[in-house]
Amino acid sequence: MPKLRCSAQACIHNNQECCCRGEIQVSGQGADHSEETCCSNFYEDIGNARNVIQQEQTVYMDVTCEAENCTHNVAYKCQADYIDVSGYSACKCDETCCSSFKPQE
Repeated sequence: MPKLRCSAQACIHNNQECCCRGEIQVSGQGADHSEETCCSNFYEDIGNARNVIQQEQTVYMDVTCEAENCTHNVAYKCQADYIDVSGYSACKCDETCCSSFKPQE
């Protein structure tokens, strides 16, 4: 399982750049660049909803990945040692991306 860092501060699952969801899905089936991917599990924290849900930080997690053109994708599972989900000012999932996306050569 990859180590995950997430900069999407407005996501309900984000706690100090760690994801508290336990698993995520990266979308971007035909992606050729990281900007064409996104975290499908991003949900904007509206009204401090994250205070209501369990917030246990997860450093290593299962990552399902639809980005077939990424070298880290093996049978729809991310095999990278480390991934970075970007989206510091994101308000919706398509404003995030997997910065660790590496196109197949």
